[in-house]
Amino acid sequence: MSSFNDFGLSTAMCSNLNQLGFAQPTEIQAKAIAPGLAGKDIIAMAKTGSGKTAAFGISLVERLNPRLFAVQALVLCPTRELADQVAKAIRELARARDNIKVLTLCGGVAIGPQIGSLSHGAHIVVGTPGRIQDHLRKQTLSLARLKTVVLDEADRMLDMGFQEAMEDILSQTPPSRQTMMFSATWPAPIRELSKQYQKSPVDVRAEDTGDNPDIEELFYEVSPQSKSDAIVALLSERQPESCIVFCTTKQQCDDMAAELGERGFSALPLHGDLEQRDRDSVLVRFGNQSCSILVATDVAARGLDIKSLPLVINAEPARDPEVHTHRIGRTGRAGEQGHAVTFCTPAQGHKITRIESERGRSVTWGDTEKLLATPLKPVVPAMKTLCIAGGRKDKVRPGDVLGALTGEAGLPGKAVGKIDLFDHQCFVAVEKSLAAKALARLESGKVKGRKIRVRYA
Repeated sequence: MSSFNDFGLSTAMCSNLNQLGFAQPTEIQAKAIAPGLAGKDIIAMAKTGSGKTAAFGISLVERLNPRLFAVQALVLCPTRELADQVAKAIRELARARDNIKVLTLCGGVAIGPQIGSLSHGAHIVVGTPGRIQDHLRKQTLSLARLKTVVLDEADRMLDMGFQEAMEDILSQTPPSRQTMMFSATWPAPIRELSKQYQKSPVDVRAEDTGDNPDIEELFYEVSPQSKSDAIVALLSERQPESCIVFCTTKQQCDDMAAELGERGFSALPLHGDLEQRDRDSVLVRFGNQSCSILVATDVAARGLDIKSLPLVINAEPARDPEVHTHRIGRTGRAGEQGHAVTFCTPAQGHKITRIESERGRSVTWGDTEKLLATPLKPVVPAMKTLCIAGGRKDKVRPGDVLGALTGEAGLPGKAVGKIDLFDHQCFVAVEKSLAAKALARLESGKVKGRKIRVRYA
């Protein structure tokens, strides 16, 4: 399929896809949308960044009955971050339909408000296995009218110990449901899960060519003592607008982010110990260019939908070549030139040898001495984020925030960046030089006719 029009989608969906910038289907979309629309079970192998959310999201939205106010689709994700990303993407796709309600049900936040939201009904639920189980046990979530269940990054859910939870949830769904499984790899437990819970699934695979010609990759050998200096030197040299630094442990993330901050860089850690509110704030600030550097673990960064990422840094080699490929694959997307740099101590050389063995060729090494001579030059973000105490459930809309900033606050429209709306708060990026003015005006003014609390995120 060379066009979304070829799938027989509704006119509203085609128009919406065009507005969202979907020019033509990716390989996984071209192969998965048609069987998805036909209600067939699908077992699909696709990497992050292949467009898999739209591959299942388009058919999922198209097959909904908006007038039936019951949970008709369930998407299971391994992490809260991925669930948030998927829910956001589905909401965008659902703009083509009237009054489609998408709920996110994840752990790490109070269950009470979720129960309240469920009592008002929903069409689509996106959540993590543990929290979905909680709601099923409490009978606050009914799957009696479920049409479709999606297991997103099924291999990752298995890695994280969710197999029993997944099986428990699937056993409580109608036998007539459509089951779609998306995974980057197909280990034996996944195949067994498919055999048990799917009916004659369509096998869909997006070809993985391995090397990405749009990624320039470089390796540096450094001593353990000079690793932080080398990362600072690289950031000073490259001046990336946004960059992910991968670390192995949560403590390393915190330490690296703190050290970069001490040297004048805008860096935030992302790992599993953060509260949901803090995680939301970190991802928003990184996504709207208020923060230049995200220091993350592999688990925390899994599934993040970051469209433009010029540089990925491995503070140390990944545990295996597959994880390495997954890390560096976050840059060099959509035809843009990307850069990936890996730092390695002499004791970690065997991990680089494994990468070379997997690829069948040598990696390219950089000049460490020359790199360490780079003068310090912190990357300064162009934007600063304001947090407004009002969100989707308070009937606040992006247009209200934009209007308040360009009207009462007197900012030019081009000075206002990305607006991210959550249930009870809203984040908005403004040009750094105008942030203080915007904050002062909003504090003394109104949004949607009422006084609001506002602060720097």
